[in-house]
Amino acid sequence: MSLPFDRQRPIRSPALVPIEGDLGRDGAAGLTIALINNMPDTALKATERQFMRLVQGAAGKTRIRFHFFALPSVSRSKPAKEHIEKEYRDIAEMDRLNIDGLIVTGAEPSAPTLPQEKYWREFVNLVDWAKTNTRSTIWSCLAAHAAVKHLEGIERQPLPQKCSGIYDCGKVADHDLLRELPRSIKVSHSRLNEVRESDLVAHDFSILTYSDEAGVDIFARDYDSRFIFFQGHPEYDALSLQREYMRDIARYLAGERDHYPAIPASYFDPETEAILADFERRARARRDPELAAELPGLTLRPNVPAGGAATTIFQNWIEFLGEGTRALASESIRK
Repeated sequence: MSLPFDRQRPIRSPALVPIEGDLGRDGAAGLTIALINNMPDTALKATERQFMRLVQGAAGKTRIRFHFFALPSVSRSKPAKEHIEKEYRDIAEMDRLNIDGLIVTGAEPSAPTLPQEKYWREFVNLVDWAKTNTRSTIWSCLAAHAAVKHLEGIERQPLPQKCSGIYDCGKVADHDLLRELPRSIKVSHSRLNEVRESDLVAHDFSILTYSDEAGVDIFARDYDSRFIFFQGHPEYDALSLQREYMRDIARYLAGERDHYPAIPASYFDPETEAILADFERRARARRDPELAAELPGLTLRPNVPAGGAATTIFQNWIEFLGEGTRALASESIRK
C-alpha cells in the first residue's frame, strides 16, 4: 500500500548511531523504528531528542535504524519547514523501509473537531497503513485521541481545565509492556481533552495504567498490529512541563489565550508555587507581554520523573518488536 503523500522530493534521515555489529540480541536482525513528529514547532526538536534518547537507552544491543517523518499538511513556520526538509524523510518512502515499530505524536489543534483538521485525511490513511504494515505503533497524546476516533468512533471529551502535571499512574492490567515496572509510576500529562475509560472498555481497549486524578494513562488494543496509546507523555524530560507552562503564560500575556494557565500539579516546589501564584495575580492585573521577563528562576520538586519508567516501557516495546522479527526470520528459514 502506498500513502498518497507528496513524492516529489526524497529527504535524507538521520539515524541513531548503531551499536557495533549488524545483529541484535539473540542474533536477531536489527529493527527499523520511525517517528512521525507532528508536535508544534517549539517542541519539534525536543520531541526528536526525547524519543531518540528513549529508544537508544532501551535498545541495549539491538541495532536500531531510526527515521524521522512529518505529516506534510501540518502547518509549520519557515524555520521548522527548513529543518524538516533537511533532516526528515519524505513520508511516501515509508512503504519501502519495512518499519517494525512506529511512533506518532499529535499536532497542536487548530480546528473545532479532529476531522476538521487539515491533516485529518493524511492521518487516517496513516492509521490504516500502520494496522497492517507495522508490528506495533505507539500513538501519543492527541494522536491517541485521533486514532481512536478513526478506529472506533470514540469522541474525546473536553476537560474543565487543562490536565497538566505529574500524576501517579497505577498498573491495572498484566501486559508485556508493563513488565518490570513498579506498581505505580509517575507520568507527565498535558492535555485539554480526554478519552474516557468507559468508552474505551466498551470498544475492547485494554486499560494498562490509570491515575485517580488524570484518568486513563496507557491503553492498548491488538489489531493486525499492536496499537499502544499514551494519553500522557512518558517521554517528557524534567523541564518539558515548565517550557509548556511558560509558553502558556506568554500566550496569556499576549492576549492569545483567554484563561491563565493553572500551575502544573505536583511539579514545582512549594516556594516556587507561591511565587507563581503571586505572579498570576500581577499578570491578571497587568496583562503585558513584558511582564514575563520578571519571572524569577523556578525550582522543580525533587521527585519529577527523569525517564526511568519510560525506558522500561520502551525496552519492553523493543523486545516485543524483536520477537516478531525473530519469528519471521525463523519462518523464512524453515521455508
